Amino acid sequence: MARIAGVDLPKNKHMEIALTYIYGIGRTTAKKILDEVGMPYAFNSDDLTDDDAVRIRKVIDDSYSVEGDKRREVALDIKRLMDLGCYRGLRHRRGLPCRGQRTKTNARTRKGPRRVAGARKK
Repeated sequence: MARIAGVDLPKNKHMEIALTYIYGIGRTTAKKILDEVGMPYAFNSDDLTDDDAVRIRKVIDDSYSVEGDKRREVALDIKRLMDLGCYRGLRHRRGLPCRGQRTKTNARTRKGPRRVAGARKK
């Protein structure tokens, strides 16, 4: 099992999919990385040699921000929006959807469980 960017790659998956287990790498980025390394997308993660892992690690370190750096970057972006006081920042601060979804019905993921008004017993 190969370890790249602090993440153990899953067993028995194509490298195109296995690389997406690293935070900050999606399908498109995984394909770009594999193209740079010169490895086929359908290459199995079980067959990864140490040399291949080193080449992939080098490409990721040189060109992409992943895992902790990426999480910090995203958190700072959200904090910046909240400090600015722009609309998206206010929505983040209040825990509501930021991208125009309706909130009258739905949005339970962001708002949490329903709070019923007069449902308490004495």
